[in-house]
Amino acid sequence: MAVEASCHCGAVRITAAYAPTDINDCQCDHCQKRGVLWAYYSPRDVTVTGANSFYVWGDKRIRFHFCTVCGCTTHWTAVDPTRDRMAINARLLPREVMAGATIRESPGPR
Repeated sequence: MAVEASCHCGAVRITAAYAPTDINDCQCDHCQKRGVLWAYYSPRDVTVTGANSFYVWGDKRIRFHFCTVCGCTTHWTAVDPTRDRMAINARLLPREVMAGATIRESPGPR
């Protein structure tokens, strides 16, 4: 069953083909400062619409997208178009969708 997410103002909307079963609490500085939780998908399983821009940092392998209206971090995509992985910010999903998933903390710098 498809699930829908949106930023605070609703300008960016995300539809994923299915609810996540696992959510990652990434421990890198970037993700911790933004308070995101990541649900991973193939880009083929996700549709993103609306006004978003992106920021690239560090090893320049990931584009962190955010709403250009309210500033919410919405998702990330790979810079390499052949990489079959992306993530949506699970905090933008309805609470009942998140409640059905296991949240795990990834190892990494604090």
